Amino acid sequence: MDEPEAGLNFHEFELDDRLLRDIARLGWISPTLVQEKAIPFLLEGKDVLIRARTGSGKTAAFAIPIIQNVLRYKRETAVRETSVLVMAPSQDLCHQIAKVFANLTYSCGPLMRVVDLSSKEEKATHRHLLAERPDIVVSTPARLRTVLADGSLNVRESLRCVTIDEADLMFSFGFEKDLKEVLKHFPPVHQSVLCSATLEHDVIAMKQMILHNPIILKLEEPQLAVGSQLMHYQIEAEEVDKAAILYTALKLKLIQGKCIIFVKSVDRCYRLKLFLEQFDIRSCILNSELPIKIRCHTVNQFNQGIYDTIIASDEQIAENPKLVKKKNDKKPSTKQLLQQNESESSVSRGIDFQCVSCVVNFDFPSDINSYIHRAGRTARGNNKGSVLSFVGFEEMEMKRNVEEFLQTLAGDAEFSMKDFIFNFEEVEAFRYRAKDAWRAITKLSIREARIKELKMEIFNSEKLKSFFEENPRDFQTLRHDRPLHTVHVQEHMGDVPEYLVPESLKPMVDIMNAKRKKKLIEKHAAAKKRRAKESDDPLLVDGIDYMKARM
Repeated sequence: MDEPEAGLNFHEFELDDRLLRDIARLGWISPTLVQEKAIPFLLEGKDVLIRARTGSGKTAAFAIPIIQNVLRYKRETAVRETSVLVMAPSQDLCHQIAKVFANLTYSCGPLMRVVDLSSKEEKATHRHLLAERPDIVVSTPARLRTVLADGSLNVRESLRCVTIDEADLMFSFGFEKDLKEVLKHFPPVHQSVLCSATLEHDVIAMKQMILHNPIILKLEEPQLAVGSQLMHYQIEAEEVDKAAILYTALKLKLIQGKCIIFVKSVDRCYRLKLFLEQFDIRSCILNSELPIKIRCHTVNQFNQGIYDTIIASDEQIAENPKLVKKKNDKKPSTKQLLQQNESESSVSRGIDFQCVSCVVNFDFPSDINSYIHRAGRTARGNNKGSVLSFVGFEEMEMKRNVEEFLQTLAGDAEFSMKDFIFNFEEVEAFRYRAKDAWRAITKLSIREARIKELKMEIFNSEKLKSFFEENPRDFQTLRHDRPLHTVHVQEHMGDVPEYLVPESLKPMVDIMNAKRKKKLIEKHAAAKKRRAKESDDPLLVDGIDYMKARM
């Protein structure tokens, strides 16, 4: 079959006006490459295996034709039924997918219903949601298996389309048996779609299990953006020096814009947050210990620009599938359970972070795929970005493997990560401060920070839930970058005295300080003017206006 013509626009797909209206409302002007290639085949009802790099627009590539097809079914019959199932390996990704569907069906009103079953709600809640026969159900395989087995959901006669996102993680997350059980409840004829950033052995096995005579879209694009769109930097550093470099780079604005810092465990998240906190550098944490709604709210606020720095623990389970508990296995140890729980955060996979300028690998990823997916959080679409990787002595071999992979992508055997130029002699005082701050963080302070963060977020999640439902605007004031203060913080550490700044960076720092000073003056002037108006003193108001005019 001939491939669809290049250069199509969304209106050329002959989509429903309501769907086109919502696409325009989201600001999408033209389809990405994966959308342009996949949508026509999916509209025809073909089975498709989509292999495209992270950030390429895969979710919309399957969501748009699904919605269009459901709207077409509804013109033919008035019966309400569940005709679409979408599966993903984590709660965060399920919530994100459900949000995309909600945004694309906004103009449909109550005609189109989407339900996300991935949250850990009571069975009665799920039964109530499914009793309304939603058109589209989004879920993890395990949760879907439960509702199909207990009869809360029956799709044997109604199912028309099944989509599995991040298919290459399904088996790694231990969903193989769940998928096989779920398939038993499906009708023999239905459309199937697999989406994946890679085509590994597990995906091939799933393809044989789910797809029938599929069209395979292996797009001619690199797994990562290459060239000037995505710059790769590296700096060789051991533990304490990593912290000193990161602190200096953030404080002197060598790293600008929104930034995601990846570490290898939840403990490392809190250690780094407590470290940066001592220098008045605010950050928020993303890991699987936090309630799912808080994690999604954190990402949403990050995307809205409310704060700029996220510290994320990467998934471990994709790196070590043996951590997945099987039915006949012995009870896993506490350490294994903790690692398995950490894996569910999966921050480097699937979650849609917007306008990220820089990804920092504070702990170098342990395999190439992890590097690909971490780096894929930036330079998404047509945006530019950079990746800065700290490389310790034990990580050198993996760094060389990543460089060989990047050489293949760039088609240049001489390609290598650029050195991040950092002269410690110029910032020795920063290094001295950083060492003291890093050593001040103990296991006890990390443990207390984890407990404190959980208590605060659970309190916000449960106690304030009803209030925020009634006052949705106030929900924006709930921040996730609050200081934890389980380590003693010296106030002067948050400032950077002029004598600490290297000569080469002083012009930049002077500009930053001037802007900060101007903002402070304007803030005080506004406060005085407000107080003057409240006291009805026209002379004081005129005097403040005169001072501002002279600034």
